[in-house]
Amino acid sequence: MGIIIGIDVGISTTKIVGLRDRQVISPIRITAADPVTSLYGAFGKYLHDNSISLSDVEQVMVTGVGSSYINEPVYGLPTGKTDEFVADGLGARFESGLTKAIVVSMGTGTSFVQCDGDHIQHIGGIGIGGGTLQGLSRVMLNTRDPEQIQSLAVQGDIHHINLSIGDISNRPLPGLPMDATASLFSKAQYDAPKEDIALGIITLVLQSIGSAAILSALNSGIKDFVLIGNLTLLPQCKEIYPNLEKFYNVRFHIPKYAEFCTAIGAALYYVNGFHP
Repeated sequence: MGIIIGIDVGISTTKIVGLRDRQVISPIRITAADPVTSLYGAFGKYLHDNSISLSDVEQVMVTGVGSSYINEPVYGLPTGKTDEFVADGLGARFESGLTKAIVVSMGTGTSFVQCDGDHIQHIGGIGIGGGTLQGLSRVMLNTRDPEQIQSLAVQGDIHHINLSIGDISNRPLPGLPMDATASLFSKAQYDAPKEDIALGIITLVLQSIGSAAILSALNSGIKDFVLIGNLTLLPQCKEIYPNLEKFYNVRFHIPKYAEFCTAIGAALYYVNGFHP
């Protein structure tokens, strides 16, 4: 089998990965003004950087919201499409090694995909994600630059922004320790430092996603959640999700290639025999 290229096409950002013998080859991400430019720019760079010729590629598989703009073979190669939610499930299952879990795809918004063996089903989502983080940062911090937001956030103090159980009670509540969040942004003042606001925004987004994911699993018996998408790169994930694990007796997993799981899943759709 030749190389299978999986491409997750966003509105402005495209992620691309190759699979050879079920091994992931050097995933990359490209940002451009529109999905078509982004896709072709990513594809050309990927082939160049990995010394791959067109003749080495057996199949191209595209997915994501921007894939609707792709209606012709990419560079003349056999090209198919994969449902984004199926790609989420296949990629997360492959990368995490879990057969039963809920995949939490943190994109512009957030979707939840339940995986139980070969059964992959989209079960819902929330309109909170990277788009929320950028939008609030534009309004409150006058920036949408992820690096600047993170740089501010690492210097922030969340206790100046969020109300905790310890702020409203002199003893823990059933199942909730004193440092659990009682209300997001409740302590924020009009003159709060940008550093505190930046951390508050990131915490609001990540904690809301985690709480919604846990609620999505009620009555399913599922305790494992696989986090995928760009937001998994935020360092605050390493603090917020372990705290939720302790509170609710669940497990959050961030795979090695969490950012590229959807692209990996698109390629796996073909590798697993679901040919377009």
